[in-house]
Amino acid sequence: PSECRTDMYPQGRHPAPHQPGQPGFKFTVAESCDRIKDEFQFLQAQYHSLKVEYDKLANEKTEMQRHYVMYYEMSYGLNIEMHKQVQTL
Repeated sequence: PSECRTDMYPQGRHPAPHQPGQPGFKFTVAESCDRIKDEFQFLQAQYHSLKVEYDKLANEKTEMQRHYVMYYEMSYGLNIEMHKQVQTL
């Protein structure tokens, strides 16, 4: 299930106040890299979760198809037996 992520950019990670003689741009780049890394890790976790869910559903689908074939074969066999018995009456 998709979820809204409000904690993507934690409040505790605001840039430090700009100090004279210290370029603020580098910190912004570093913060951006951290945010990209966090987002990437979140997307990786979401991908893994969706893949697990997909694999589970694919296995369920295979199992349902197997049951369908089994029930179809039983139904077909019973139908043939009923026709045989009706013809012998």
